[in-house]
Amino acid sequence: MTYTGVVTPNGAPDVRELAHLIITKVSVGPMDNNAYFLRCRATGDELLIDAAADAERLIETVGDGPLRTVVTTHRHADHWGALSEVVAATGAHTVAHRADADAIPVATDRLTEDGDVIGVGAVELSVLHIAGHTPGSIAVLYDDPQGTPHLFTGDSLFPGGVGTSTPETFPTLYRDVVTKIFDRLPDETWVYPGHGDDTVLGNERPHLAEWQARRW
Repeated sequence: MTYTGVVTPNGAPDVRELAHLIITKVSVGPMDNNAYFLRCRATGDELLIDAAADAERLIETVGDGPLRTVVTTHRHADHWGALSEVVAATGAHTVAHRADADAIPVATDRLTEDGDVIGVGAVELSVLHIAGHTPGSIAVLYDDPQGTPHLFTGDSLFPGGVGTSTPETFPTLYRDVVTKIFDRLPDETWVYPGHGDDTVLGNERPHLAEWQARRW
């Protein structure tokens, strides 16, 4: 079945099979949060981006695993609500940016920064620090050597706009989204946001000036 990136709370996962990685997207919790499982084809190891809610469902989705790592994209509670239970059940290591880690009530095993590399089996993922939505918001990039880039943006970029921020932090958010995402990645980059449907950068690029004018 063709991957669409459209999922609903309590609905079926959507699965995308790449040459080296399998991506499983599920929607969980009352805020329709997206959680993404990344499985290395070579080793079977898995990484979860945002243990947002509904721990039982997330643990079931791991399947045979093993789930090695859980990355939290930022400090807001709707993105780590199931983290404690998932870690207790799987023994996975936790990863978050150092600027947000103290606000996440589960110990962070690895404090990450812009440009760091996170491994899932034989696959490497890059960390992009996109400050503004929160001080330590991050995006996770898989630059597929046999395809297009895949970017997991948390709440920093959605279809139709950048994430929410205050008037004081919007310039930082806009700058980081432009310089670290739009200036570096091609239009065919697939974007997996923290809520809602997926998009590609080419669909969002025409709105950059509009976002800047809006300010927040």
